[in-house]
Amino acid sequence: MMKNGTKRKVKPDRVVKRFCRKGIPERYRARVWMDVSGARKKMKKSQKNFYQTLLEQPNQDADFEEELTESIKTDLDRTFPDNIHFKNGIDSNKSKQKDLLNILTAFGRHSPTIGYCQGMNYIAALLLIVVKDPEQCFWLLCALIDDILPAYYTKSMIGLRAEMNVIDDLVREKFPEVQQKMDVYKVPWTLVASKWFVCLFVDVVPTEAWTVLRVWDCLFFEGSKVLIRAALCIIYNVKPAVLSCKGMPDVVQTFKDVSKNSAILDCHLFMQQCFIETNPLTRADLKKLREKNRKLIEEEDEKYSQKQRKSRPSR
Repeated sequence: MMKNGTKRKVKPDRVVKRFCRKGIPERYRARVWMDVSGARKKMKKSQKNFYQTLLEQPNQDADFEEELTESIKTDLDRTFPDNIHFKNGIDSNKSKQKDLLNILTAFGRHSPTIGYCQGMNYIAALLLIVVKDPEQCFWLLCALIDDILPAYYTKSMIGLRAEMNVIDDLVREKFPEVQQKMDVYKVPWTLVASKWFVCLFVDVVPTEAWTVLRVWDCLFFEGSKVLIRAALCIIYNVKPAVLSCKGMPDVVQTFKDVSKNSAILDCHLFMQQCFIETNPLTRADLKKLREKNRKLIEEEDEKYSQKQRKSRPSR
């Protein structure tokens, strides 16, 4: 398919979808991600040297620019501190921290309504490790946040909050015994699963296990539905442990320990389970669940806003 390495564009079709599910070879991963995600198309449609221009032209709002830079720099040293590409500090020629800072700064300036949110650092860092070219990493980050993911990174995080309710609905349907435990011990999915979606499973499952990259192979092609499948698959694999829990701390610790679960660390087995054990899960049904839960959250937020306005003393 790759024609011995020639630079033919990879067109999304059923064959490519099947191959993505089986795992993209490492030497082709960057190229395929750029093509199937729409990132290369975004890059070609942009003005010339757009990425470099963003780096050279700070936002006119000085307060925004200061907050953006401080927020990103705060997380730099926390990002893969033991990884050879990031552990030497921003001033080292061997470190990718400077590239990471540039990617996140460029995105914040490109999308000031979002700016920078925790979790983006891990996503951009893994993109750098795999793709290596900072400009391509920037466009892949844009494709993810602008086009592929729900509104996980807005100030209200409405997309993420709705996603947690969707997980609640689906677990109640597919793994009712697990949801019963979560209800009895009053463990909200936000507490144990929000990081999965904010970081796209980076720093949840060890990257050296390849599971995260295999999930991303499908994410860039099939969209955010794959994240729901991956979350349900994790829950499926820890179900026996959850059912044996004796309280809220046990449940929380069980989900913290997913990085040690042998089935999750086996990327081939995990991806097979993702598309078998989570069925049925149609795109139409997921869309309805997301819309329903987003509407409920919007209504809750509006009620809260009205209550806040009423409680303010009149002048």
